[in-house]
Amino acid sequence: MTGIRDACSIEDPITEPDFDVVIIGAGAAGLYALHRVRGLGLSAKVFEKGDGVGGTWYWNRYPGARCDVESWDYCYTFSEELEQEWEWTERFPTQPELERYFNHVADRFDLRRDIEFDTRVDQARFDDEQNRWIIRTSKGATVSAQYVVSAAGCLSEVNTPRFKGAETFEGQQIHTARWPKGGIDVTGMRVGVIGTGSTGIQAIPQLAKQAEHLFVFQRTPQFAIPARNTPIDDTTLEELKHNYRERWELKRASPVGMGRRPPEVSSALEVDEATRTRILEDSWALGGPGFARTFDDVMTNVDSNQLTSEFVQDKIREKVADSAVAESLLAIDHPLGARRLIVEIDYFETYNRPNVTLVDVAAAPIEEITPQGLRTTEGSFDLDLIVYATGFDGMTGALLAMDIQGVGGIALRDKWANGAGAYLGLVASGFPNLFMITGPGSPAVFSNVIFSIEQHVDWIGNCLAHMTESGFDRIDSDPEAEAEWTRQVHEIAAQSIVGKTDSWWTGANIEGKPQGVTFYLGGTHTYREICEEIAANCYRGFVFQPANSPASA
Repeated sequence: MTGIRDACSIEDPITEPDFDVVIIGAGAAGLYALHRVRGLGLSAKVFEKGDGVGGTWYWNRYPGARCDVESWDYCYTFSEELEQEWEWTERFPTQPELERYFNHVADRFDLRRDIEFDTRVDQARFDDEQNRWIIRTSKGATVSAQYVVSAAGCLSEVNTPRFKGAETFEGQQIHTARWPKGGIDVTGMRVGVIGTGSTGIQAIPQLAKQAEHLFVFQRTPQFAIPARNTPIDDTTLEELKHNYRERWELKRASPVGMGRRPPEVSSALEVDEATRTRILEDSWALGGPGFARTFDDVMTNVDSNQLTSEFVQDKIREKVADSAVAESLLAIDHPLGARRLIVEIDYFETYNRPNVTLVDVAAAPIEEITPQGLRTTEGSFDLDLIVYATGFDGMTGALLAMDIQGVGGIALRDKWANGAGAYLGLVASGFPNLFMITGPGSPAVFSNVIFSIEQHVDWIGNCLAHMTESGFDRIDSDPEAEAEWTRQVHEIAAQSIVGKTDSWWTGANIEGKPQGVTFYLGGTHTYREICEEIAANCYRGFVFQPANSPASA
């Protein structure tokens, strides 16, 4: 039968101790999951393919890499002591600072002793008879666990386009998410950057400062908002520590999990032009990703979005000296916020440098990589280094990179062949005892993801405690509940501009991937209430099995 594998055809001798829980990944999600699972008295093992903690902030070391969420929002809230002792230095923290933060967390809570580094999970197969997961690693070990928690991340499986001739290039090629720890000295180099998403827009200004010449191969022009990044002075730091609880409450009430107060007015259409301009100017001066919520209806009302978009385009136009270059940068084919709204530092000003050339590869596509560089339909470019700022196979890529097999040997890849979905983004039917942190069907990347991570881990922890107290050892989602939740996710997406624009949010960047928004756009505050209500009502939509009972049919 297509998609079904014989789960009993391969012997799986257990070469490591059994665990209650195996956690995949030691990023923000994996570290907190380990801490929470330990608190339940369960044995746990984390497998991490890198040689350090931090996940996203371990792998993404490219020049200019920094978080586009303010540091006081992009941090754990489970420990007030941790919040009070850690001191952020900038509004938008850099990769090195974030890596230090997660290393501090790992050391403070003594997490490393249960993490195995340089180890990838290659296969996780559910053994129906044993009611356990059998996990195989890249080191040849096989372990079993009652539960598996995937903390593999929404943006960790890299996407490198298959350009003709790439294997012939005589220079160096690198994806931004695989930048070496020691960096790359591009002094005197001719550098080509392919991609102008969030990563490209961060890296381009920094590479331009060193490179002999930088060629930016722009496929999709983007809206970008100034970060207005600043150091955090002592007064601000004291205020942040003092207002810890207030910011936590604001994040809980926010539709995206940010500690920012609601907009002054709900719609750009309900005020006169002078008032609207003042509000937009104030929001622009503040900068950051919150600009997308200057008005509540920017993401749902076409007219409000148009007015906001025109304001941003005028601001960008003012930054670029060459009008032709400016218009190429502003040939944007989507509404503001339909793609990830990017936060930038000196990105547009970089095109005023004499050593930077913008190449419009939407108009003149890349034909091939040559031994000496790159050729488009309109010309050739000699390069020493090609940088792929081409992003990731989002939401499902990391999960599907592993061979995950559920009940009867059904592969997760086959279950999701026509589109991914899981009940609440947590459990996919037919894959019992497999929890997904920020999986498809959750707010995930359309939120302050670390805040969503905490909410998911807490829900999973509470669920595991409930199972132990109630004598259950198996949880699955009801297929009908999963289908209904997935329908709601798609229905809400259809009301937003997000679902109407091709992007990595819709899977359009990956050839052959089913198209559509796979995350919940109804707001993290609403999502949390739904999760809490479902748990309070005996975990409605989930199916439990008592310990030592026969496997469910």
